[in-house]
Amino acid sequence: MQTFLQKLKVIFTDPTIRNRVLFVLGALIIFRALAAIPIPGVDVNVLDQFFADNQFLGLLNIFSGGGLANLSIVMLGVGPFITASIIMQLMTVMSPKVKSLYTEEGEAGRAKFTQYSRMLTLPLAILQGFGFLTLLKSQGVIVGLSTFEFAVNVVLIVAGSILLIWIGELVTEYGIGNGVSIIIFAGIVATLPATLNQLLFSYDFSDLSQLPLYLGVTVAAIGIIYAVVVMTEAERPVPITYAKQSRAGSTYGSSQSYLPMRLNQAGVIPIIFALSILLFPQMVLNILSAFDLPWVPQASEQVTAFLANQWAYGGVYFLLVFLFTYFYTAVTFDPDAVSKNLQRSGGFIPGIRPGAHTAEYLGNLVTRLTLVGALFLGVIAVLPVGMQIITGIAALAIGGTAVLIVVNVVLDLIRRLDAQVSMREY
Repeated sequence: MQTFLQKLKVIFTDPTIRNRVLFVLGALIIFRALAAIPIPGVDVNVLDQFFADNQFLGLLNIFSGGGLANLSIVMLGVGPFITASIIMQLMTVMSPKVKSLYTEEGEAGRAKFTQYSRMLTLPLAILQGFGFLTLLKSQGVIVGLSTFEFAVNVVLIVAGSILLIWIGELVTEYGIGNGVSIIIFAGIVATLPATLNQLLFSYDFSDLSQLPLYLGVTVAAIGIIYAVVVMTEAERPVPITYAKQSRAGSTYGSSQSYLPMRLNQAGVIPIIFALSILLFPQMVLNILSAFDLPWVPQASEQVTAFLANQWAYGGVYFLLVFLFTYFYTAVTFDPDAVSKNLQRSGGFIPGIRPGAHTAEYLGNLVTRLTLVGALFLGVIAVLPVGMQIITGIAALAIGGTAVLIVVNVVLDLIRRLDAQVSMREY
């Protein structure tokens, strides 16, 4: 407790950390203000009904940071940037040039990689904005708009999305944590009162037979949060020994260290990737619906029926999370690069020969660890869907994904704040 209070004192007394925290808070206030400004021509009553009956929009509202619920000018949120990032990550597998840019060219290469993601965001935002507004117009949510006013709305929400992404990058640079993740986190937290209100009002307090169900849901939610924290922090330390070195006529003895191998290297990214893939077909069909193609309505009905089938949706969701966990871990952790860096610095794993043998050992180890992490993420991702099937409470299907994102963002913020405080103390 004393250590916590000391760290809290450093956060508020150190001007650098305090300014970073205040910058994040200021950016979030601006974001929430933008999320409260609706686009013109919205029929609120039809919107509420359409939103309540469509789980697709409920999931998409997570990526918009809560801005889609009232069709605000930032209704697209950071979704286009996330989609662009996914496409660029997939390109690292298909293109050796893109992979070398991301993994071998250091900070300059990663900066170019991010720049390409930004450039791809604009056309994706235009397509998504046009598709969503076309869908909402066909459902009577947006009424009384001419073609010019419709085009102005598309430009407005695309500009809102780009502005939100820019705010997120400013938070990353001048604040603490990943700005895009913090924006998604803020949107989820902002919708918690409405979700809790929905759960409470759906409970009949005169019917005590429902009390065990709600207590069970509460205990399960606490258990999920605890499990996410434990699995996110769990790591497998790989011992590293550094050989004796001679410098300036002096010989330095060997030293011991370790390489931390996280059980869940990918964090919450596989969840976001999987949701994006699940939402993508509906997004494309929304865009194609504006061209009066005869096969689009039937395809849209099939996709909607698939999303409504909890068993099929849950199975595909689990599989996508599992595969994307392996994919993202393979992109971010390169055993060959780690082995080369250890060899250059005179380090080796006891009992393992340097070079190719070390890379093989690390590759096998990360494969086994990722299996556990992928199964855990997949189970946690589909568990709320299973709870929804059992309990019939629709809010739980979205709540599980929201909990995963919130817990991971909070843990990341705590780690970064600890690093800032430790740096100031030293």
